[in-house]
Amino acid sequence: MKIVFDFGGVVFRWHPASFLARIWPQRIETLEQGAQVAAQFFQNYGGDWGMFDQGLIGADEVVCRISARTGWPRGEVEAVVRAVPDELMPIPATVVLIRDLRAAGHSLHFLSNMPEPFADHLSATYPLTEWFESGLFSGRVKQIKPDAEIFGLAERHFNAAPQDLLFIDDHPVNVEAALSRDWQSFLFTDAASARRELISRRLLNA
Repeated sequence: MKIVFDFGGVVFRWHPASFLARIWPQRIETLEQGAQVAAQFFQNYGGDWGMFDQGLIGADEVVCRISARTGWPRGEVEAVVRAVPDELMPIPATVVLIRDLRAAGHSLHFLSNMPEPFADHLSATYPLTEWFESGLFSGRVKQIKPDAEIFGLAERHFNAAPQDLLFIDDHPVNVEAALSRDWQSFLFTDAASARRELISRRLLNA
């Protein structure tokens, strides 16, 4: 079994509502407001941000597009985009889970929607090659979840049949896309519940 991890919200911290509340205290006073602003800013990772994730536009272009679309000052939008890499800090309990899975002899990989500059930051800052045998960033391969193309590319890249891949992601649409290709998959909510799921699948010992 090859186990494939999503990154944002699974391996690395990503909670847009609280992130934006910290970056834009002048605009956001509550997490509910933060969630509303995040929905406008990131468009559920479609639209402008989806093109950025997919490597079709760069950071300057996504800033221009978001500012033009929303009316928010370009400098404020740029501050958010510039702050994202430092927000993506490893989730300690997930790192322990990764190490335990490796110690159990599993082959680990990643499949992440991530713009190329953020992918470069993660690759340079964290020991991805120690944690994973290989992986795909959307910004580098110009494909994006939940589209079928990136899952097909992953099957070839990981040299695995769909039924031999287990995908862990925090977005239901990505889990559903993996299942539709005959991957195994489950929704990540936190590392403790993911560990319980892996134990139930007999991939880890209790």
